[in-house]
Amino acid sequence: MRGGGRVTGGPEAPRRASAPATESVSTRAFLPALEGMRGMAALGVLLTHVAFQTGAAGMPVIGRVWGRFDMAVAVFFALSGFLLWRPHAAAARGLGRAPSLGYYLRHRAARILPAYWAVVCVVLVLLPSAAGTAGLRVWVSNLALLQVFVPLTLTDGLTQMWSLSVEVAFYLVLPVLAFAAVWLRGSAVRWRVPVLLGLAVVCLSWNFIPVPTPDAIHSDNWLPGYLPWFAMGMVLAELSFGSERLSLWRRLAGNQWLMWTIALAAFLVSATDIGGPGGLTHAEPWQYASKMGLGAIIGFALLAPLVLGDPNRPHRWLTSRVAATIGRWSYGIFLWHLAVLWVVFPVFGIVPFSGDFGYVVVLTVVLTLPVAAASYALIEEPMRQWARGRDRAKPTEEVEEEDRLAAP
Repeated sequence: MRGGGRVTGGPEAPRRASAPATESVSTRAFLPALEGMRGMAALGVLLTHVAFQTGAAGMPVIGRVWGRFDMAVAVFFALSGFLLWRPHAAAARGLGRAPSLGYYLRHRAARILPAYWAVVCVVLVLLPSAAGTAGLRVWVSNLALLQVFVPLTLTDGLTQMWSLSVEVAFYLVLPVLAFAAVWLRGSAVRWRVPVLLGLAVVCLSWNFIPVPTPDAIHSDNWLPGYLPWFAMGMVLAELSFGSERLSLWRRLAGNQWLMWTIALAAFLVSATDIGGPGGLTHAEPWQYASKMGLGAIIGFALLAPLVLGDPNRPHRWLTSRVAATIGRWSYGIFLWHLAVLWVVFPVFGIVPFSGDFGYVVVLTVVLTLPVAAASYALIEEPMRQWARGRDRAKPTEEVEEEDRLAAP
């Protein structure tokens, strides 16, 4: 989700010429493979929603796998954690300045809100099943991204926006976390990774806390429950500036075959009852904690080789033109795919929950991509340019990366 702020470098904070070799990985201006991975995550979210709406998620064995592609959200959250925490990790090591609060919030708002508001207005006005129930409470809750706090406001065509609500909550909390960690500098910088890991572990207990909520609202959809996923990206940001003492761990985390094997294993385990029941059945607290832990592993393991791996060994598929284009449109894919899916069923005479999984996946992808491309060209990119135009300093290429990638 999918910006943030100035990262290391820029006219006001030049990089140190003597930065050690272990820091060079993280100070690269742009990591193209991250954009490709974000595009794949967006398609994963689309796939799991099609699986649910066609009934494929209820198939024996394989249905649980289709349903568990919701773990793509863990990749989104870890990406945001990495990209938005990276300037703070750099600043803690004297490699640049963290962004000002105004700069950070302006770029986040420009990146997220205009395209999102466009989707909300179109769905609540034009999608019949949503427009029929779109009272004032639904409008206000959706426009303000408060759906996870206000009962019965996640409406047809917009139900995926719960994760965007969580994402925006993280955006607001991140400056507080950065302020709390500001004392972890100099000789204390080595404690930054343990502190973040400790925060992630503590948050795994969130669902065991009896938080009072209104009917139809679950506190497990609030930010504290998902902080472990964001924290994995934040840990990656810290490791990317790591010292020689972390070189062994960096080499292991940068090994693509090892990390992606771990990610696959965690994904398959998450598709069992350990990761929670299938469908909309509410998980037990221990299952919820297991899912959050497995999602943290998946997010970290998929992204670590892209961040910490050998820069001379490019990830050819993730950096291909196709993957890069899908990544560029990924926010629009996330925003529009459910609205498109709701249109596919009546237009093509398909009955929901009656099968045709592969057919509906193809139709949804084919129809969503041009809508996402239009969203990028007509709303997202102009607003990103507007935000950059208000910056005093000329934006660096690293800001380009955050603007495009730090969104769901």
